[in-house]
Amino acid sequence: MKIKITGIIIMAVFAGTLIFSMCSKNQPKTDHQIYIGVACYDQKDTFIGELLDSFKEECSSMEKQGYAISMTIMDAAKSQRVQNDQIKQMINDGCNVLCVNLADRTEPSEIIDAAREKDIPIIFFNREPVEEDLMRWDKLYYVGGKAKQSGELQGELAADYIKDNKKVDRNNDGKIQYVILEGEMGHQDAIIRTESVVECLKANGIALEKLSYQIANWNRAQAQTRMMQLIGEYKTDIEMVIANSDSMVLGAVDAYEKLGYTESNIPVFFGIDGTKEGLKAVQEGKIAATVYNDKEGQAKAMVKLITAAVTGKGMENITFENKKCVYLPYKKVTKENVSSMIP
Repeated sequence: MKIKITGIIIMAVFAGTLIFSMCSKNQPKTDHQIYIGVACYDQKDTFIGELLDSFKEECSSMEKQGYAISMTIMDAAKSQRVQNDQIKQMINDGCNVLCVNLADRTEPSEIIDAAREKDIPIIFFNREPVEEDLMRWDKLYYVGGKAKQSGELQGELAADYIKDNKKVDRNNDGKIQYVILEGEMGHQDAIIRTESVVECLKANGIALEKLSYQIANWNRAQAQTRMMQLIGEYKTDIEMVIANSDSMVLGAVDAYEKLGYTESNIPVFFGIDGTKEGLKAVQEGKIAATVYNDKEGQAKAMVKLITAAVTGKGMENITFENKKCVYLPYKKVTKENVSSMIP
């Protein structure tokens, strides 16, 4: 058996919708036929794209267990209104389980109501709904990482690097002048990553002076633009750049490269996610370190949850926190261990 994959482009009113395969309500449903509706906030997000690739690979492996998988993947282009309509379409098309990467983590009510009416379980991933929403129904779950842990590990990596490399403090004032590139206004993971990395650095005895922080929406091009503005304002005063994601930290590196700064005048860079490009940048020494967000583990957990939710078998073998959440741990990545993280 093979996962049914077809390519169809649908134009929505406010955003493009990309469907990789169609769920068909005319096909017979059995315990071994699973129709998965996947809704993501933005497939241009590098980490989300890599997570979905891992997820599709895990779904393909289910054929060995005798499952036939049909899958629809829709891109909301950051619009919750569009995502609500897409999910209703997938429900009408006959999908019997939903995997949802919310466009707006505070607005899942319409999705939950639509799925609950048809008794379709929802596995939220990467963008965690607020606890009150997760508790609204017993068939709502979440798979992801703990944002606080990612910030703490990033802080530990930065603190260790600064202690081992006194040259980071280029002006020798005993403080590290830094800027932060934050993922998204009001986004829980972005806020927690920002707060926890700074708290961890201070707890490890690093004296800090914040020069600025900028919102770059997890986007490399936006981060480059924001960083070029900061460089224009602070010149060589910036000694460290902390970003909530690898895409943004790479955008910061791009800004310095575009402006022709030499190695002696650039800050030290730290990211989060462990994307392919992020790992390569660590290997090449362009960024000092990153924190690996276990997309493979999350993909496996999602598939395990899907199977249990649809068949009613195996839920007791899944380790939950608060009976709802499956969290995969983050991992530190430095130049010393990055080779082991690259496939």
